[in-house]
Amino acid sequence: MAELFNPLILRRVRFRNRIFVSPMCQYSSDEGMPNDWHLVHLGSRAVGGAGLVVVEASAVSPEGRISPRDSGLWSEAHADAFRPIASFIRDQGAIPGIQLAHAGRKASVHVPWKGGGPLAPSEGAWQTLAPSPIPFSPSHPAPRALTEQQMDQIAEQFRASTRLALRAGFEVIEIHMAHGYLLHEFLSPLANRRQDRYGGDFENRIRFPLRVAEAVRQAWPEQLPLFVRISASDWAPEAWDIEQSVRFSRRLGELGVDLIDCSSGGIAPSIQIPLTPGYQVPFAARIRQETGLATGAVGLITEPRQAEQIISSGQADVVFLARAMLRDPYWALHAAQALAVDVPWPDQYLRARN
Repeated sequence: MAELFNPLILRRVRFRNRIFVSPMCQYSSDEGMPNDWHLVHLGSRAVGGAGLVVVEASAVSPEGRISPRDSGLWSEAHADAFRPIASFIRDQGAIPGIQLAHAGRKASVHVPWKGGGPLAPSEGAWQTLAPSPIPFSPSHPAPRALTEQQMDQIAEQFRASTRLALRAGFEVIEIHMAHGYLLHEFLSPLANRRQDRYGGDFENRIRFPLRVAEAVRQAWPEQLPLFVRISASDWAPEAWDIEQSVRFSRRLGELGVDLIDCSSGGIAPSIQIPLTPGYQVPFAARIRQETGLATGAVGLITEPRQAEQIISSGQADVVFLARAMLRDPYWALHAAQALAVDVPWPDQYLRARN
């Protein structure tokens, strides 16, 4: 048996393999509501054999969306719309998960296929929020610096969305603290120039993200696992880096976080990232080794033997696949064939197995 197909148990949830579908924005929701696109998109990856299928970054409030077409989870109606999707994923043998997010200063933009630039007021733009009034790029408007009262509200929005995720039937929550969105903005000195207890040194910059993680863990049942996605490096001098990520991950573990999903970058558009196959795997390996936490490797992982080597060598506990899953919803089934592993196929697809 290839290590990639060994089951994984976190808390009381059993994942049938170590192949996880990354949260990938589809920019196809209406007022945050999922629809048939999401059922087919997410459901097909569960049919395709993945162990975990994670819904895209879902905003905890309307102003927390990246674009007007982003997924959201801020009302019971949203939770009820997600319920059949989570149920279908589970019925196919996968675990349903959802990533909770707030876009911070990167909010209020067009969908990517319309350029991705900031919305104009005539197009429904809204005021963006951030730790400090520093725009994401010269073309972005300056965000409004959050007050402590607003931060209190956002922490409670994460708590409320956590309860809604349970109502919807999800079994994993991932908190989005990566890619230059709000919680990553607090972590990175490139975006956080606050002069109060939430800015400055490491302890101050991690204070609000830890508070959000604690709120989510308190609202999430003890038997269900909690993940956090981080950008392990900003890829810039005097910025957030792997050393701080290791320290931060330890603190997340103390709060009851079960797995660190190790991505990188996203804090500023001008930073060049050295993209090569598996370029972020060393982050997952180091955090796993130095903290004892489970980690997920993500980023240009495309081939079954590459994924198997990551798991079998102990560099990570799971692999998160994004673009590879967009190209092939049945990547997990095809990987099993490539690695000579016998895994069940859906009865409806058995005629195509051989």
